[in-house]
Amino acid sequence: MSIRTFQFGERVLIIDSKKRRYLATLSEKGEFHSHSGVITHAQIVGLEEGALIANSKGSSYSILRPTLEDFVLEMPRGAQVIYPKDLAPICMIADIGPGMRVFETGVGSGALSMTMLRYGAHITGYELREDFANRAQSNVRSFLGAEALERYDVQIRDAYEGIDGKDFDRVVLDLPEPWNVVPHAEKALRKGGLLVAYTPSITQAVQVRQCFGNSWIEARPWKCFTAHGTLREWQFVQTTEWWHTLHFLPLLATSALTPC
Repeated sequence: MSIRTFQFGERVLIIDSKKRRYLATLSEKGEFHSHSGVITHAQIVGLEEGALIANSKGSSYSILRPTLEDFVLEMPRGAQVIYPKDLAPICMIADIGPGMRVFETGVGSGALSMTMLRYGAHITGYELREDFANRAQSNVRSFLGAEALERYDVQIRDAYEGIDGKDFDRVVLDLPEPWNVVPHAEKALRKGGLLVAYTPSITQAVQVRQCFGNSWIEARPWKCFTAHGTLREWQFVQTTEWWHTLHFLPLLATSALTPC
């Protein structure tokens, strides 16, 4: 098996003795500075992944290739990102897979987009702010490569006003009022398609649930527990106030659409 060494232009993850993590892109004249000294990027080029390297003052650092989790946590951002603990269950509940046509709105800094693209999806994304859209595309290019942009079409559009396109396999919503997009999603999704709405409160989750008409076969709310990383299904049998006192970050999954 050939060993792939670090080259200029690659992103690297630099970890110090206290397990603090730093992202860098290797360039010919680049340097990594910390309070304990300097590492030139040229020192890293040619090394194997997992190598230990000493800076100018003798402090040791581990050099790795960043995982998607590393990149999401450390990447440049404009909007607040969805964190890995929620990215994984969103993609599981939405059943994201290779070749699926996904409509996403509220792309933000691109964390969810990158995850779904990594699963092999083709994404049409709407974003209100051009700077957020540019940041998302830049982050996708930086981590997944320019070829990933061929499956990533980000438009400066307002999903509240409608969705162009038909027969999407999935609709994934991360925006303040997802219930305003549900009527458009009914027209844009294929029969049997899934919609997932990511909401920060149960009151929003309930409002999404209440907006479904007879076209929807099933609606299932989920909450994700930060401490244990587990999913637990919610049943809408308690009062909104009772659920709200839990102060957990809910993940609402609603599926599936089969228009009559």
